[in-house]
Amino acid sequence: MSPQITPIADTAQDLELSERLIAPDGSRVPNARLDPYIADVDPAQLRDLHRDMVVLRRIDAEGVALQRQGQLGLWAPCQGQEATQIGTARALAPQDFVFPSYRETGVIYARGAEPGDYVRMWRGEEGAGHDPAALRVAPLQIIIGAQTLHAVGYALGIRHDGADEVAVTYFGDGATSQGDVNEAMIFAASYQAPVVFVCQNNHWAISEPVAVQSQFPIAGRAPGFGIPSLRVDGNDVLACMAAMRWALAHARAGKGPAYIEAVTYRMGPHTTADDPTRYRDDAELDEWRRRDPIARLESHLRGIGELTDVHAAEIRSAADAVAKEMRAACLGMVTRPPLAVFDGVYAEPHAGLERQRDEYAAYLSGFAEEA
Repeated sequence: MSPQITPIADTAQDLELSERLIAPDGSRVPNARLDPYIADVDPAQLRDLHRDMVVLRRIDAEGVALQRQGQLGLWAPCQGQEATQIGTARALAPQDFVFPSYRETGVIYARGAEPGDYVRMWRGEEGAGHDPAALRVAPLQIIIGAQTLHAVGYALGIRHDGADEVAVTYFGDGATSQGDVNEAMIFAASYQAPVVFVCQNNHWAISEPVAVQSQFPIAGRAPGFGIPSLRVDGNDVLACMAAMRWALAHARAGKGPAYIEAVTYRMGPHTTADDPTRYRDDAELDEWRRRDPIARLESHLRGIGELTDVHAAEIRSAADAVAKEMRAACLGMVTRPPLAVFDGVYAEPHAGLERQRDEYAAYLSGFAEEA
């Protein structure tokens, strides 16, 4: 007989069905399942996690500002999802390889991104945005869910090579409705690939609420594929770290894939091309503001006497410095000439490509005549 699964009725119930270690008011919550995975985390590490989230939020705000000022074509905000991204990314081993979607600014930050790496792709400049080999993070993926297949393919290679690595892929709740994600889970389970699936359930797939796509917890789908899963409060950075450590240990031990659903919230728009006021109620946003992941950890740290006003000010100053470097890197980028898009397509001369170059040159010259 199948177990009874309770449908999600409202936000409060949604959160109560999630594992957590730090409550929204900052108090520490004992959790027999998660506690063993964060037994080594001391106050200094908690302060580092707090700093990471503050810096990430500042990077995100700068990205939005740069787009609004015409310096970027687009930006995908991650405000509200800092705990999920920082908590899981800080649990990774250096050799692990990440396959992100387009919103994982915090993941590339945690993996050592340079100031220009945050904006290069969104500005439309040459390159993948960052060096995948240096960060061990694949290029940001715009096609919804496609990165999950890439992660499983890479994980199959890990298994074939016998390497001490785990592939990790991030995606949103909306992506779980895509065939790619489900196909990736089938392959991962069938071949026991060392891959961790991280679903950031931020409650909105552009303008579609998660309740329309899934009336039951998304983590409940994974066991149907033979993949163990864990559902955590995605605004609790400590719970997110513990969940990722659990999943990584499972995959690294040769037990196959693992799945995490982090229940969080997208505070801003889907992208800077979106207007969430057209579909989202202000009361819902206010409710989630009271569960802010940064404020939660700050309350916890102040409660245990590990965060002062002086330290908090130093963190804000450091965050501003990172944003300043990011802006300078963005404004200092030199865009290649338009015809350079044809360079390096083929190793040898190609008649078809030359014809296209000439046609594009003629097209561009038309604008010059108009000017």
